[in-house]
Amino acid sequence: MIRSVLARPFAAYVVARQRQWAARPVETQMAVLKAIVRKAQHTQFGIEHDFANIRTYEDFQKRVPIRDYEEFKPYIERIMEGASHVLWTGKPAYFAKTSGTTSGTKYIPLSGESVPYHINSARDALMCYAYQTGNFDFLDRKLIFLSGSPLLERKAGILTGRLSGIVNHHVPAWLRSNQMPSYQTNCIEDWEEKLERIIDETLPADMSLISGIPPWVQMYFDRIQARTGKKISQVFPHFSVFVYGGVNFEPYRAKLFDSIGKKIDSVETYPASEGFIAYQDSQTEPGLLLLLNHGIFYEFIPADEYFKPQPRRLHIGEVELGVNYALIMSTNAGLWGYSIGDTVKFVSKNPYRLVVTGRIKHFLSAFGEHVIGEEVEKAMQHALEKHPETTVVEFTVAPQVNPAEGKPFHEWLIAFANPPHNLEQFAQDLDDYLRQLNTYYDDLIAGNILRRLVITPLRQDAFIAYMKLQGKLGGQNKVPRLSNTRNIADALQPFKA
Repeated sequence: MIRSVLARPFAAYVVARQRQWAARPVETQMAVLKAIVRKAQHTQFGIEHDFANIRTYEDFQKRVPIRDYEEFKPYIERIMEGASHVLWTGKPAYFAKTSGTTSGTKYIPLSGESVPYHINSARDALMCYAYQTGNFDFLDRKLIFLSGSPLLERKAGILTGRLSGIVNHHVPAWLRSNQMPSYQTNCIEDWEEKLERIIDETLPADMSLISGIPPWVQMYFDRIQARTGKKISQVFPHFSVFVYGGVNFEPYRAKLFDSIGKKIDSVETYPASEGFIAYQDSQTEPGLLLLLNHGIFYEFIPADEYFKPQPRRLHIGEVELGVNYALIMSTNAGLWGYSIGDTVKFVSKNPYRLVVTGRIKHFLSAFGEHVIGEEVEKAMQHALEKHPETTVVEFTVAPQVNPAEGKPFHEWLIAFANPPHNLEQFAQDLDDYLRQLNTYYDDLIAGNILRRLVITPLRQDAFIAYMKLQGKLGGQNKVPRLSNTRNIADALQPFKA
């Protein structure tokens, strides 16, 4: 009872403070930019880029180019070699280790100033939810966070590990006592062994909140159902809040809620190793609130200009609704003009709320169609609504440029939990809707350059088996939704249904 009672006035404070900065978006962001530039002006990066003479956003644009991780890597390597005051004052408090799709393992610096924002943003997301819904009771019961191992190693004397593992060390004391799984279980590296131990610990618990990436939460649910023969709501009758991030929830929603046995509230978050970017602040309005006063200065490049020599760089006051932007970050951990690789689209300006639409380098354009993640996910959602008997575990899309016969096509590799009654009609509905969403794809089909998409049904456990073979089972790992190569598609062929 004590947590839920004390949380009420605190939640009101969090929401009131949030409304204050959200009402002054440009002023708030320019104050962040000024503060982080001033703090870093005597670092190696600050000296190289003349931070001392930056007075305006235009000054910043002229001096700091856009860089992705590969271009930023020389600065990271200097820190790895033992240098101080490279990107931020002193040395990083941590390196967050993350898997890059093109860069291999990436090491993202976290500073003493940036770490609290990772913790407090997650807390504030829950406070917003509780304030809006009046559901504070979940705080008095057990909360499970399916995350990476908290075991950390040292790189150049700097503690290094998965972001979720680093954050685990900073869980506030008031939450630690009802957090699950135990530290010892969380340290197990093998995901399947870890999952069994998590189930051992949580089955007897009075669980109210579960947090994690949807496909791995689904695996947790499946194993519980296999053990107990019960729906999750029968096992955990007080389970009322699902917190997730990292992927679009819609393709997983139907199966997750079917496993639970009822609809429950959900809270979406947008955490990244580079910073906690946004969270769902409303149960009624779409999109995630962009966190404008959390030590990060944001820029936005129109996605269709991203690969041009001189793309436009826009601050928060210059963005438009409904436009795909590449997200650029400058942070209080020492990232400057850093392209995180995500694309976003604003759905509200009052306050600024966005949705994640995909990855700037994850698109399917083997034939010039430039299909993006948002489009294939919308097409899938449309087909699922037209075929309500169907549930999907996971899917990915790849081009088939040189088929054994016939014209090239897009191959949709789908693991069904419950397949459609009419697979051919399901494929046509997918294709028709994708053509509505993407005129280039429509032109290729209409011009008889491509034939309609082809669905390859996979075993229900196909993606789990694939990730296991890749050594990426569990935690924060995700399968790319689409790609321009056949690497993933070919690796999934042995798992055909």
